[in-house]
Amino acid sequence: MAVRVIIAGGGTGGHLFPGVAIAEELLRRDEKNRILFVGTNRGIEKKVLKGLGFRLKMLNVEGIKGRGMIRSLLALSKLPGSLLQSMGLIRAFRPDIVIGVGGYASGPAVLAARLMGIRTAIAEQNSIPGLTNRILGRFVDRIFISFADDGKWFPPKKTLISGNPIRAAFFKGKPVVEKTSDKFSLLIFGGSQGAHAINQAIQTTLPFLQPLKGVLSIVHQTGEGDCEGMSAAYETQGFQARVVPFIHDMAAAYETADLLICRAGATSIAEITAIGRAAILIPFPYAIADHQTENAKVLLKAGAAIMIPEKELVGSRLADEIINLYHNPSLLKDMAKNAANLGNIYAASDIVDSCMAILKH
Repeated sequence: MAVRVIIAGGGTGGHLFPGVAIAEELLRRDEKNRILFVGTNRGIEKKVLKGLGFRLKMLNVEGIKGRGMIRSLLALSKLPGSLLQSMGLIRAFRPDIVIGVGGYASGPAVLAARLMGIRTAIAEQNSIPGLTNRILGRFVDRIFISFADDGKWFPPKKTLISGNPIRAAFFKGKPVVEKTSDKFSLLIFGGSQGAHAINQAIQTTLPFLQPLKGVLSIVHQTGEGDCEGMSAAYETQGFQARVVPFIHDMAAAYETADLLICRAGATSIAEITAIGRAAILIPFPYAIADHQTENAKVLLKAGAAIMIPEKELVGSRLADEIINLYHNPSLLKDMAKNAANLGNIYAASDIVDSCMAILKH
């Protein structure tokens, strides 16, 4: 039997792409299933979902936490309206279940569904959940988490450790690094919107990487603001690099990389473990409850990654780590294998299975 599903949330790739993975799995099982994404104009969902062929409706809602008193009050004033908007969308689309994947739109959409007697679920990507999901966790029918929770944040009886769902494209590549050329390929990114601190650090790293200039092949996603500056820096230092503001086919970029240099957002962690790649992780230090550091520690403990706190991120340190891994291919391969051992490639399938079970009761 075909089902109708609203997937609510987004803003960043870390929230949006797990929702896309769930949607892909639903359509893989039955092309008659109907999916509607609910997001905001502030996120990347408008740009990304159009290219993937998914329908999207917008809510007028903003985040509350960490925005200062005046902006928080203004955001609070929009909640009743966004709740009414959500109810209107739900009446029009008539979903069987609403799944929140984090981000501003997740809260009102999931809460509206709950008030209207519709089945609900949330997916939490990080080791430390955000405030919205902590609140919603009290009301929803099912909670999907990426890391062991031990009952700390959510009620154990309705919580499933599913892992973070990954788009199907990531499973078309090789699971562990296998070199296909003499080049040592670096993939550098700071999340879907780039990371200025990482971009700056790479500029100071390039002089220390001169011994590897002839063997390095670099792909660098910078975000919109730093693209021209980074391109000029690579050219000045004489490095071969493809510098882009945004990478649409991240699966292909991962597949050709020997080593990743990136933030430790939950989706990046899930992609790293799904496809099996060694990584140097630089957690975003201002993430709520410093959850990116906690995410990175999972890979660090498993011998799958190196972590450099942003306050310790200097060119010489980063260059030393890159050069060491280049000269130790066995260590690089072990890290990749350890990463692959952490991944759950069935996360999206497990989530859909659980949602279908909810609908049968």
